[in-house]
Amino acid sequence: MLYSRQLDLLKLKVFLAWLLVLFLLLPCTRASAERIKDLADIAGVRSNKLLGYGLVVGLDGTGDKTNQAPFTTQSFNSMLKQFGITIPAGARFNLKNVAAVMVHGEIPAFAKPGHKVDITVSSIADAKSLRGGTLLMTPMKGLDGKVYAVAQGNLIVGGFGAEGADGSKVTVNVPSVGRVPNGATVERAVPNDFASGQPIVFNLRRADFTTSKRMAEAINELLGPGVARPMDASSVIVDAPVNPAHRVNYLSLLENVDVKPGREAARIVINSRTGTIVVGQDVRVEPVAVTHGSLTVTVNESIQVSQPGPLGEGQTVVLPGTEEVNVEQDINPMFKLDGGSNLESIVRAVNLVGAAPGDLMAILEAMKQAGALKAEIIVI
Repeated sequence: MLYSRQLDLLKLKVFLAWLLVLFLLLPCTRASAERIKDLADIAGVRSNKLLGYGLVVGLDGTGDKTNQAPFTTQSFNSMLKQFGITIPAGARFNLKNVAAVMVHGEIPAFAKPGHKVDITVSSIADAKSLRGGTLLMTPMKGLDGKVYAVAQGNLIVGGFGAEGADGSKVTVNVPSVGRVPNGATVERAVPNDFASGQPIVFNLRRADFTTSKRMAEAINELLGPGVARPMDASSVIVDAPVNPAHRVNYLSLLENVDVKPGREAARIVINSRTGTIVVGQDVRVEPVAVTHGSLTVTVNESIQVSQPGPLGEGQTVVLPGTEEVNVEQDINPMFKLDGGSNLESIVRAVNLVGAAPGDLMAILEAMKQAGALKAEIIVI
């Protein structure tokens, strides 16, 4: 029985080695192809958010104000009680060097006890700055309420502020937020079903039926027909070995398979706040002629003063008046876009007419309403 198992293991190693050689000998794909690891994630293999509440001490008088953040004092008293120090009832003190903070970070997949993770520390009260502070031991919990990591360390704060006695101040960046590289130690591993022996499911980061189909075809071309099957537009299921060690080698091979993703849908993305407009390469237009003019109205106001006579009993009155009203209308030429115009033609026509971002938004929307623009307009 032992000899049979060793023989099966040797056969599997030879098979994986043969697959690796075959993969390396495959012809190189075009530059547009991407690796599976860049297109999809493995179901069940993910990071998890962690959150904790703690105290930052050692601040140079820039901590929370006691009258504004009573929970800072309560937290400080609770911490002192754990060390056998009891604050007299009714005692009042001002903790200028202490700040209450929220600590958050991510525990990556397969993180084991003892691994280090980066954390971010953010003030939740009125602390002016966390520069120079030290985060005290803070348990970090997951969504299930269990403690998965413990954070502690000296803060790195990118911002700073200075304030004068007359109330003038200067602030650079945000001094109330800091980071602690490797500031949390993992105490509990997050369970996952990677070693459960079930088939592996790749979840596309952007759902697309064409990409899902091509990914399954690329895997089957390498490993044989029927190994991979597209489930829907965002998932591909792949048969995999049961042994965890073999699954690692198997995934190492699969994640480097090149797949040519499907072309994105024709979209135009407009950021109305910044005036940014991004036109996708597959945007097309039907034959259309466009002109766009603007009307500018200028009103100049003047102030008139009415004074009473030398011996009169009246009062001086300031009267507003309109001095001049001008109306100007720009005369912009009409430009034509031929049917099936590509991205280069559209950009050239827009640059020729010299439309501003705000005008271009109106032109694109009008073309969409007229049915001449073959693209989806997304406003963010």
